[in-house]
Amino acid sequence: MMGNALDPCLAIAGKDIRDVTRDRFLLIVTGFLVLSALTALITGAIALANDVATYDAARAVLLALGKAASSIKPPEFYPLRLLRGAVEQIEIVGAAIAILIGHRAAASERGRQTLALILTRPVARWQFVVGKIVAGLLLLAVCLGAVLALSALALHLLSGIGLGGQDLVRIAVVWAVALGYTASFFLGSFLLSLHLRRPSTALLAAFGLWLVLVLIAPQIGDTMDPDNQVAGGVFQALSISRPDQLVIMAKYASFESIRNGIEVASLTKHFERFAFAVLGIKATYAGLPLPPILTEKALDVVWIMLSALGFAILALLLPLNSRTLTKD
Repeated sequence: MMGNALDPCLAIAGKDIRDVTRDRFLLIVTGFLVLSALTALITGAIALANDVATYDAARAVLLALGKAASSIKPPEFYPLRLLRGAVEQIEIVGAAIAILIGHRAAASERGRQTLALILTRPVARWQFVVGKIVAGLLLLAVCLGAVLALSALALHLLSGIGLGGQDLVRIAVVWAVALGYTASFFLGSFLLSLHLRRPSTALLAAFGLWLVLVLIAPQIGDTMDPDNQVAGGVFQALSISRPDQLVIMAKYASFESIRNGIEVASLTKHFERFAFAVLGIKATYAGLPLPPILTEKALDVVWIMLSALGFAILALLLPLNSRTLTKD
């Protein structure tokens, strides 16, 4: 019985995926996202390869002079840090692509006047919605997987430091959370495009939310953070000790609460904090094992996944207004 109930969902999902791949929409936007990520990565990878080569040459000279290998401490290289550009592209461009996929999932049916027809068939409303969601998530999974997989391959080949199994696990974890992050934008756009009378208005509203959540709120939070305005941070630049830092921060607790509140209101900041920690982009997490990082950043993951789940539940529960189905 369950298999029969899911058949319409799979049929709708398959139709959506065929529609997207037929006109190469996803291929084009994924190619753009991959190109943007690789542009940011390749320069850093080549620089890292030069650093590795310099170290290897210096080590060879010291060994030739009779130095013991154990006395030569190797520098710490963190190649995953070079994925910062890929993470930032997913934050901005990936979210925008998710909005377009969500808008397309609803507006394509309404534009061809097929949505009302579909709902006259023996297809439950939840089956229609689930089919659309499954297609969108699969498309996003492929898009994000291509970006991170190609970035990891370029990093492995160009950085002079091969990526190990643990590195690949970290990248896979970031991919899973990135899917939840972009799914929120996909589902939000899908909801708006399905329920507002004019799909064009829905698209403008979705990008309005994208502008606030992805660009404005994180930028305000970063601008209000003095550490982001000075290389290495204000306290480090002024050589202020840790106890004195705590005393100073206590006097600005209200300011910091407001600043942090603006940041955490954005899904983008939650994703960034998680990805930067897992990949060691944030210096305090570089070299740390993965389990304690996941424990510390669990709240960011919960925030992202609950947002996606909330939109999915709304999509399943909100009734379709027949007056909007035939409006373009």
